[in-house]
Amino acid sequence: MNKSELIVGIAEKSKLTKKDAEAALKGFIESVEETLEKGEKVQLVGFGTFETRKRAARVGRNPRTKEVINIPESTVPVFKAGKEFRDKVNK
Repeated sequence: MNKSELIVGIAEKSKLTKKDAEAALKGFIESVEETLEKGEKVQLVGFGTFETRKRAARVGRNPRTKEVINIPESTVPVFKAGKEFRDKVNK
């Protein structure tokens, strides 16, 4: 499913116009991004949690040249599915 198909699905299930569904999805995405940028998490009970985690600096290797490279510390977004969501997917 891509973004366009998701917008159509949201519009059908919520009885919104496609334009309103697109605005709602855009608002959701922006809200999650802004919250994660602040270092906070978004918890949707039954669905899951969006949060950030620190990745430690590490040494890697360029697979093409075999040259050793230093990979700096970074913060990555993570989604952890909630129990109800996992159960529904594994049904």
